[in-house]
Amino acid sequence: MYGGDEVSAIVIDLGSHTCKAGYAGEDAPKAVFPSVVGCIDQMDADDDKENNDSETNNNNVDSNKPKGKRRLYVGSQALGFRRDHMEVVSPLKDGVVVDWDIVDSIWDHALKDCLLVDPKEHPMLLAEPSSNTQQQRERTAELMFEKYKVPALFLAKNAVLTSFASGRATSVVVDSGGGSTTVAPVHDGYVLQKAVSSSPIGGEFLTDCLMKSLESKGIVIKPRYSFKRKEIQPGVFQTVDVDFPHTTESYRLYSQRVIASDIKECVCRAPDTPYDESAYSNIPMTPYELPDGQTIEIGADRFKIPDILFNPPLAQTIPGMDNFAEISPSVRGLPQMVIESINRCDVDIRKELFGSILLAGGTASMQQLKERLEKDLLEVESPQAARVKVLASGNATERRFSVWIGGSILASLGSFQQMWFSKSEYEEHGASYIQRKCP
Repeated sequence: MYGGDEVSAIVIDLGSHTCKAGYAGEDAPKAVFPSVVGCIDQMDADDDKENNDSETNNNNVDSNKPKGKRRLYVGSQALGFRRDHMEVVSPLKDGVVVDWDIVDSIWDHALKDCLLVDPKEHPMLLAEPSSNTQQQRERTAELMFEKYKVPALFLAKNAVLTSFASGRATSVVVDSGGGSTTVAPVHDGYVLQKAVSSSPIGGEFLTDCLMKSLESKGIVIKPRYSFKRKEIQPGVFQTVDVDFPHTTESYRLYSQRVIASDIKECVCRAPDTPYDESAYSNIPMTPYELPDGQTIEIGADRFKIPDILFNPPLAQTIPGMDNFAEISPSVRGLPQMVIESINRCDVDIRKELFGSILLAGGTASMQQLKERLEKDLLEVESPQAARVKVLASGNATERRFSVWIGGSILASLGSFQQMWFSKSEYEEHGASYIQRKCP
C-alpha cells in the first residue's frame, strides 16, 4: 500500500472440500478451488508421455511441478481436464493433513497462481480445524517460515473465525462442510476443546448417498468427459459416448460427484418433520437436466438425503451404503450433537450458548436446515426453557465462506496486529512457540 507500512494480510482456509484464499479486509475470498488435486505417478505415465506432453505443458505450468516421482495438478481448471492415469487425491483425512506435499502445492497455487502475491511480503492467517494437533501446527509454521519465508503467521480455529464473522465472541458453531460436521462451542474467542463433537457426515457423504440412491433407480450419471454433444438441428442435440480406457476410478468418481453435488445443491432441502417413507412417497417430482441432456425426476430423495444429517441411520436404507453400518451406531444427528456439546460446557454459559447457535459451511447453507434444527432443538430442549436461536447469515456466500470472512475481519483489525507470530520470534524460539502465540 502507498505510504504506510500497511501490507494487507493473506487469509487461507483449506477446507476438506474447497480451499479459500484472499486478502484480509475484503468481503469474500478471491480464489476458491477444490482441495483435491490430480496426481500422476511418473512411473505409469512415462510410457504414454510422448503423445500428450504437448497438450499438458502449455496449461498453467508452474503449479504442475513434478514432486518426487509424481506430478500434481491443482485448481479446478487443471482438474477439469481429463488425463490418462490421473488419480484424484485429497491431502486431508478427517480434517487433518496427512499429505504435506499436496498442501504445499495447494498453498503454492493459491499464492502464486491465484492471488499472484509474493508470500515474503504478506503476513499469513491460516484457518485450522479445532482438532489440530500440536505436531500439525508446528509443521505448518515450519513450512510457512522456512519455505514461503512469510514475515508473520497466525493460526486461528475455524469455529472462532465463524463466530467473529457474525460479530460474536461466544456461540456454538455448527460447521457442516464437505468431509464432516463439527459442533464447537466458543467462549470469549476460545474453543472449549472438551466439548467439541464431530461426525463424519458432511456434504460429500450426502452426495454419495444421492448418487447411490439414483443408481438404485437406474439413473447413471455420465461424467462430463465421457461424451460429446453435437447439435444436429438448431436446439436438437445428439450425444455420442467417448471411451477413455486409461481414466482412473478416482477421477471418474470425482467427475460424477461434481455433477451429483450440483443436483444436491439445486433440489435438496431439509424436511420440516423427520423423513417418513409413506408421507413422502407421493411428493411431486422435481426435474433436473444432466449435462448429457437426459432429464431426471427427483422425488422423495430431495428430502431424504438432507434428513440423514438429523437422522444418520436413514443412510442404511439406501442401497449400496452398507459400509456405513459399522460406524453408524456412534454417529449422532445434528440436534443431539449440539445438545451434547452444550451440556459438556459450564452451566453458567449454557443459556448464552443456546441463544447463539451459528451455522457455517457449505452443507449448512441447505434450504430450511436452519428452521429444522431450531425446531428439533426446541422440542428436545424444553426443560431448560432456554431461548434457542439458530443464526445463519442471510446469503449463501457468507454462510459458505464464514470461516474465511471471520479470518478476513480478524486479520484486518488494528488490535490484532500485536498477536502475529513473527519471523523473528520463530527464529528465536522455534516452531513450538506457535502454541503460546496462537492458543
